[in-house]
Amino acid sequence: MAEVKISAKSRTEFGKGAARRDRREGLVPGVVYGHGAEPVHVNLPGHDLMLALKTPNVLLGLDIEGKKELVIPKAIQRDAIKGFLKHVDLLLVKRGEKVTVEVRVQTEGELAPGGNLLEHLLNALPVETEATHIPESVTVSIAGLDAGHSILAKDITLPAGTTLAVEEDTVVLQVVGAQAEAPAEGEAEGEEA
Repeated sequence: MAEVKISAKSRTEFGKGAARRDRREGLVPGVVYGHGAEPVHVNLPGHDLMLALKTPNVLLGLDIEGKKELVIPKAIQRDAIKGFLKHVDLLLVKRGEKVTVEVRVQTEGELAPGGNLLEHLLNALPVETEATHIPESVTVSIAGLDAGHSILAKDITLPAGTTLAVEEDTVVLQVVGAQAEAPAEGEAEGEEA
């Protein structure tokens, strides 16, 4: 995964009023923490941050007024109605350090014929991987699977250097058989008569 570089400014004013004022100027308030260091409150350019966050588990190279830090997004708050970024928590990481993140599960192929349904019990798979080599997703083949088949976490092929951060027997996907519709009450009574 490529590193996205973003410039940030230290934030000295706190509270709702200051945060609203920053957002009106196109900035997103955030906090950088981790490795036992004191949290650093920052303002990030809203548009650049929004574009960077379109990539899941993106690695950000922050330039906080000349001090360079590597971070990954830990928590993102969005406005419930308009969807704009309200606040972001960023976790400090180092090159070579292992982090636990959730990686999106993608499927390929077609289920066996018969109207079966694929149920995603986990949309994202918790994994432990190096901070600078976080995979965007893992792909699982569902080709030809029939009702009753399940795909467990241990059945998923992970990229080199990535390990599961969940029990191996955790069900990730399962194929559910199509259920026939129950007859309406009037139809059932008519058949009995």
